[in-house]
Amino acid sequence: MPEGHTLRRLADDLGAAFAGRVVRVSSPQGRFSADAEQLDGSRVLGADSAGKHLFVEFDGERFVHVHLGLIGSFDVHAGVEHVPDPVGQVRLRLVTAGSDDPRGTSYADLRGAILCDLVGPARRTEILGRLGPDPLRPDADPGLAWRRISRSHRAIGDLLMDQKVLAGVGNVYRAEVLFRHRIHPLRPGNTLRIGQWRAMWADLVELMGEGVRSGRIDTVRPEHTPEAMGRPPRKDDHGGDYVYRRTAMPCLVCGSTVRTGELVGRNIFWCPRCQPTFRSRAVESSPKDTATSRGARP
Repeated sequence: MPEGHTLRRLADDLGAAFAGRVVRVSSPQGRFSADAEQLDGSRVLGADSAGKHLFVEFDGERFVHVHLGLIGSFDVHAGVEHVPDPVGQVRLRLVTAGSDDPRGTSYADLRGAILCDLVGPARRTEILGRLGPDPLRPDADPGLAWRRISRSHRAIGDLLMDQKVLAGVGNVYRAEVLFRHRIHPLRPGNTLRIGQWRAMWADLVELMGEGVRSGRIDTVRPEHTPEAMGRPPRKDDHGGDYVYRRTAMPCLVCGSTVRTGELVGRNIFWCPRCQPTFRSRAVESSPKDTATSRGARP
């Protein structure tokens, strides 16, 4: 599932291509036809994201609310000479009307999203109100997430993926930020210190912001890059990771074998030396890891 930086970058691309412009709106697939008819010929005011939710704003206080889910895509094509016929199951198509704008003709096709609804400001406010703070939003309050984390016995690896606690963080950023701060994913949230949380939040703001700018996730510090260490580069759609999807491979920092397990139906990844099991000072031994070693989805 796309993480928050992907939605923020998509909102920026949609805004650059369509903000302030009248658009033709259609639903070639047919599932959004009634709402598309209402929006056809309207002006796009802008686009914004919050966590994994996208909002395209039209005049008249109308918003197209999109959640891409696991396989959704919203492909934006700006400054084209020709708009091709729709290909595949296009739920929503936007095409600029008129040719006097110096940005040229633009179009965008939405496919495979689990959610595409036309909503008003009250519904948008309701959706945003259910989300935790988003590290990519300047109005985010990390203290809100801390209050929820500090009161919870749930594992921090679970809490970071709970969009009601923290919006926009997915499995990659979860695994990587926990590694970077030497925190085991099964450590209870209420055992963290506020300084640890503040450092993690600041790291997420920086890492996810760089993800927006570059369009890829790269969480590896300069001293651990392939160039610095003389190792082959990662060849996947992320680019640079410490532990994510590196099961049974050596840790880039200490050489220990990276481990994987399952937490609330999702894979977790950690280094047993860099991220030791948390041991409370209040008890003689810590709870055993409850993660299983196989069968979770990535």
